[in-house]
Amino acid sequence: MVLNIAAYHFVAIDDPRALADALYARAEAAALLGTILVAPEGLNLFLAGEPAALNAFLATVKDDPRFATLLVKESHSDTVPFARLKAKMKPEIITFRHDGTAPVGRERAPAVTPAELARWLDQGHDDAGKPVVLLDTRNEEEFGHGSFAGALTLPITDFTELPDALAPHRPALADATVVSFCTGGVRCEKAALWMHDTGMTNVLQLEGGILGYFEQVGGRHYDGACFVFDQRVALKPDLSPIAPEA
Repeated sequence: MVLNIAAYHFVAIDDPRALADALYARAEAAALLGTILVAPEGLNLFLAGEPAALNAFLATVKDDPRFATLLVKESHSDTVPFARLKAKMKPEIITFRHDGTAPVGRERAPAVTPAELARWLDQGHDDAGKPVVLLDTRNEEEFGHGSFAGALTLPITDFTELPDALAPHRPALADATVVSFCTGGVRCEKAALWMHDTGMTNVLQLEGGILGYFEQVGGRHYDGACFVFDQRVALKPDLSPIAPEA
């Protein structure tokens, strides 16, 4: 059985190239495949391999105080869903191109846990009695595989398009509790910060994204599967692939 992880952490990184090279060397030595993304704003990992080797790799990453609280989501597969190992340096670990949205050197946007969100959806409102609107920050290809029931989806093909696509909906969201979500948490964290900075202080991010929700809650209130960035294409709420792996 292969262990797959998606993990990210926003933190200032002074020398992204040195970190990318070091992590690549460790991952290669552990026979891991997947992608390591490093930017001045943080780290994003999509890796797969033998469970003991991957867990040992993660332990060395977390030994660095900068990544002690690295948020990791796990799933399993019969085969490794990546063709090779690569390490990339990028200006942002997820491209947004809006100044001031890097979640470094500032407080995180307020978050809601998967269990708390599921309870709100069960009762039809948050604990203050406000309606809950789920805002999908992913693109059309991704939410075409599935999303939360009744979620607000936007006609975007790239995350950078989200602000313009959201603009017509902002007045209607003013009296709701808006929960921003994505695959694993990176985009909904950035989007929530941007929304707070532009006056939408009623926005929360879903801690751990859809994959975190699947891990802790399962498929309650979710329709379909969750697109993932590897050869499995999408995962069902039990974190198994939507189709037999090739």
